[in-house]
This record gives sequence, structure tokens and C-alpha cells, in this order.
Amino acid sequence: MVKSGANEVIRWGILSTGKIAQSFVLDLQRLEDHKVVAVGSRSLASATSFADRFSISHRFGSYFELVNDPDVDAIYVATPHPMHHENTLMALDAGKPVLCEKVFAMNHAQAAEMVAKAREKKLLLMEAMWTRSLPHIRRIREIVASGVIGKVISIQADHGQWFAADPAFRLFAPELGGGALLDLGIYPVSFAHMILGAPSQITARGTKAFTGVDEQTSIILDYSSGAQAILTTTLAAVTPNRAVIVGTEGRIEVDRTFYNPSNFRVISRTGEVIDGWEKKYQGGGLREQAAEFARCLRAGELESPTITLDETLEIMQVLDEVRRQIGLTYPGLNE
Repeated sequence: MVKSGANEVIRWGILSTGKIAQSFVLDLQRLEDHKVVAVGSRSLASATSFADRFSISHRFGSYFELVNDPDVDAIYVATPHPMHHENTLMALDAGKPVLCEKVFAMNHAQAAEMVAKAREKKLLLMEAMWTRSLPHIRRIREIVASGVIGKVISIQADHGQWFAADPAFRLFAPELGGGALLDLGIYPVSFAHMILGAPSQITARGTKAFTGVDEQTSIILDYSSGAQAILTTTLAAVTPNRAVIVGTEGRIEVDRTFYNPSNFRVISRTGEVIDGWEKKYQGGGLREQAAEFARCLRAGELESPTITLDETLEIMQVLDEVRRQIGLTYPGLNE
């Protein structure tokens, strides 16, 4: 295991072999001090195929074998949402720090159990909200904190993509935690929380897809400061996928796609562009969360300041309340 303050290579174990796991491994190859040494799947054939593609030495036909591999320093949980709770607890019980894909869990109760386990075991646990670690987002946080745009009064953000109506596709499948909110809406919700914290009031409306998951959801978050966040998400259309932070002295406009490496402009109250960020980023950006995770691991930190565990829990509470208001339920989930 990596020791506090050490500079050794972080040896990753990848739990699952889906699309996001592939993207993570591809981007991780841009970091010299990270190496994927193991992969686990529910079938050895799938693990072997993934391992052969990425030259991974250890391949396992079960997640249990993966998390108990002594050559693995950290686990990246990349399974569908309903499996995050079980998989993360398994890895933590095996003594492994975990980077768990968003949405972190299916509800606040599951997330609270995951956080409690990590704190009990004194192990690093981090939600893989990779956007928080991107260079342009880090700079946006600095600008907001500096007071240049004054008091933040509103945030607008959207995330919409179009998907063919296929009941087997995970975004339409209730048993896989499908719907726009948990897969796409998590981005604007997390973005708003990053700037304004936990809301004092939540108002949500949604429409259902043919499988019963949410096809489109709109959210208004009210804050004790008087600020509001207006957030939308859909899996029925491609939306601008932009974000705006409005303050009393100016605003920050983040271009498409705001949660990816992107450009932004800081515009004064009088309309002048006074700051900004030009995208010069290479790669997909998933590696930035791994670099932050490694920094925490080496420093002996048990959570990341980019997205603390308490923040993750507060975000899960928001999602729970939105689901309650729009009538979005999932099979086998105790609310």
C-alpha cells in the first residue's frame, strides 16, 4: 500500500469493464505515477478482454478477488449506480481506498453507510465527480472566492443528451438506476452545490420516459442567502450544456460542455470581459480526479477538499428530495 508522503506509483484496480472504466484507464495512461495493475469483472472472459486491451497483468472473474489483490493500492468502482454501495463496502472491508463513480449511491442512506465505513476503517473515499478536479473548474472556484463577481445570486446549468429509446440501455433501465437525474442531472446539481452549498428549499418537476425513469427533470434550488439555482436535465434532447454563475458585480459564463474541459469568461456588470480561460487541455480529463485522489492518499488525507464526503452526502439528500417530488422510484430500493 502507498504510505503517507510516498511518491511511489499508485497501483489501480479497476472494478468493472464498462465504457467509463475504459475511458478512465485511457486517460490515466497520461500520468506517469499511476498504473493499472488489475481489473475485475463478473466474468473472467470480460476481465481478460479488458486486461489484454490495456496490458493489465492481473485479471479476475470476480470483484471480491480484485479488491483482495495485495498488489492493488486503490480501487476505482465503475459499475452501474445500484452496485456502488455493495462494491464500495466490499473494497473498504478489504482495506482498499476507493474512488467511486458518480452518482455515488442510489440514495442518501446508502451513501451514509459508505461514508461511515470509510471513516470507521480510516480509508480514503472519494466521489468520482471528475469535473471538480478540472483546471477550469478549479480556477472558477478561485474567482468566485475572490469576490470579483460579487455576491452570487443565481446559477443556471443544464445537461441534456439524446439517446435512442432502448429499454435495455442503462439510462432507460430502472434496474440499472436509469433516468436523466442520476446520470446527467448529477452534474448541474453538483456544480450548484460547489458554489452555493446545500439549499434551503427544493422544487422539482419531471416527466417520465416509457420505462418509468425520468426523461426530463427541472429543479429550482433556493438558498438562505437569497440565491437560486435553476437546473435542467434530459435524455430526450441535446441541450446547450452550459453553465452561468451570476453575481452582483459580474458573471462567469462557462461554454459547452461545462463539465468537460472548457472555456469560460468573466464578464463585469458593465459588460467587459475581465478574465477567462481558454481550453488548451489534452485528453479527456478523467485523470485529474485520479491525480487528486493520489495526492490525498500520499498525504494521508481521508477525503478530498474538491468534494468532501459531507458534500457528497448533502448532494445525495438533494437528489433524494428531487426523486420524491417527481415520483422517481427504483426496484428493490428502500427509501
